[in-house]
Amino acid sequence: MAEFQKLPTARVGRQNQVYSSITGARLVAGCVCLDSSKKHVLMIQSSAHKKKWVLPKGGVEKDEPDYESTAVRETWEEAGAIGEIVGRLGVIEDMRPPKEFNTDIKAFEAATDAEVNKHPPRSEFHFFEMSVKSLEEEYPESYKRTRKWFSFKEAKEQLIIAKRPELLEALTRSSICQLDHS
Repeated sequence: MAEFQKLPTARVGRQNQVYSSITGARLVAGCVCLDSSKKHVLMIQSSAHKKKWVLPKGGVEKDEPDYESTAVRETWEEAGAIGEIVGRLGVIEDMRPPKEFNTDIKAFEAATDAEVNKHPPRSEFHFFEMSVKSLEEEYPESYKRTRKWFSFKEAKEQLIIAKRPELLEALTRSSICQLDHS
């Protein structure tokens, strides 16, 4: 993995983003950030929907040598988390309906399963498990996102509310303790 640099600002824009040459899906990498007990996962506020919680992730850029580098960078930028990558969680395709269905509910309801399923994945996620070593007070997106530790049960509920099955799949693949310890 390339050496991690704690840059003070987040990268923005999609001009340097990488897309799959096969499906056209946006290539994205992120981390499931666990505490040392593996009983809690670090989640961040969605930048688009402040009441929704998601996992840190973002687009792969042309100058990045591998998915792991992107995952570590995005986790720093969005969550201020620094840690060690302890596992690869594999590839997960985002098969949610295309965005035009999100704004036109009638079109979505009128569409057959075959019409919805003929669309290629919107994104191709490459997730890693990170053991968090420290959380910095100031990080590139600290001004627009908060972060919070959740149990597996709480995180699962939040990802269902956020309608993010691909992120729930990544969480489920991690080594987080899925027993309720309340």
